[in-house]
Amino acid sequence: MNIGDVADRAGLPAKTIRYYEEIGLITPARAENGYRRFSARDLHKLAFLKRARALGFSVEECRHLLALYEDQGRASADVKALAQEHLARIDAKLEELAQMRRTLAELIESCAGDHRPDCPILADLAAQEATSAKAGGR
Repeated sequence: MNIGDVADRAGLPAKTIRYYEEIGLITPARAENGYRRFSARDLHKLAFLKRARALGFSVEECRHLLALYEDQGRASADVKALAQEHLARIDAKLEELAQMRRTLAELIESCAGDHRPDCPILADLAAQEATSAKAGGR
């Protein structure tokens, strides 16, 4: 398969496939004319990478997952540990987003949203900026 074929079948842009090759996640064969020739195994790896990236794994985590996938002597505990670490980061990010949402909802609720210039949202943003500037200037 050429890059266009494998891109269509994997559901990835050709640019992403070239990037994955550049960073060593995949290594397609080269024809005599220098064109990439992708095998069914390459296609499988690309589908694997697409799914892992869709789950939010970083490129380096994908590299590790691919290595584990290809290692028939792997321990599933290693895979599970990697996934658990990733899930913990997702949970932390969700909590951070929930806190941001609560704060913003409170600010919106406190703002009259009328024709007057005073606005608790802007006041809070300015107060946070002043607090950050003081902390950085210590």
